Amino acid sequence: MSPLTIQNPVTKLQGARSFLFVPGDRPERFSKAVASGADVVVLDLEDAVSAENKDAARQAVIAWLSGTGHALVRVGREEDVEALTGLPGLLGVMVPKAENPEALSRISEAVERPVIALIESASGVLAAHSLARVPGVARLAFGELDLAADIAAQPNRRAMLMARSLLVLASRAQGLPGPVDGVTSNIDDDSLLKDDLHAALELGMSGKLLIHPRQVAVTHDAFRPSDEEVTWAQRVAESTKGGEAVVKVDGLMVDAPVLLRAQAILARRAESVSTAPTSSFASTP
Repeated sequence: MSPLTIQNPVTKLQGARSFLFVPGDRPERFSKAVASGADVVVLDLEDAVSAENKDAARQAVIAWLSGTGHALVRVGREEDVEALTGLPGLLGVMVPKAENPEALSRISEAVERPVIALIESASGVLAAHSLARVPGVARLAFGELDLAADIAAQPNRRAMLMARSLLVLASRAQGLPGPVDGVTSNIDDDSLLKDDLHAALELGMSGKLLIHPRQVAVTHDAFRPSDEEVTWAQRVAESTKGGEAVVKVDGLMVDAPVLLRAQAILARRAESVSTAPTSSFASTP
């Protein structure tokens, strides 16, 4: 059975919380990445692979996706796109430094798979609405480190706030899920990762790019609503079943936006899955 018959690739990419990068020239890590419990494994043919290893990395990715493996691939060159076409395990492609809607459309049509537009430049941020409108784009993702370098800013939350918010608005306006937030580079600081995830959730982002398996469980926990949130959401949902014009829960009037928030919490809890034990390796996106 082809891996793609397990789940529709668009559905998988749009519902994913965790996207774990693996260098394309480290095939011994591919299966370990799957075992980490990450929602989506991203085989990287761009920044994580040195120039002299690009061809070997491409061949390793082709071999794995031609067998039983399935993954998203971050492409680096036009040759990558051509080589991926028709591979049964290809979930889609992540396009770095996305700025041009026509280019995204051509790539999606070429590989016949969905595209994740990784926005990493000022031009990309300003084009976010147009990029989100491309039929083949399943989701937007944010690369704050490259954006910070592009605009000579610090990659901190204050400097990156407008860019993140613009990606959230562009995604919502085009009916896409919340965008995928960028990496937390310090893989040993769980507190920092939790803070980054909390900040992303507050803005309306709904996924995270990861560079180490140990970040998977923390990420899934952050996107899993607390028991208190679920209890509140259930009470709100129950309160609307009677058909009363005005209902209050905990002193808060339940109108359409409140009900939508409650439904979103319950949907997030329903989609939550337990994470598997992690393996130990790293990747640099």
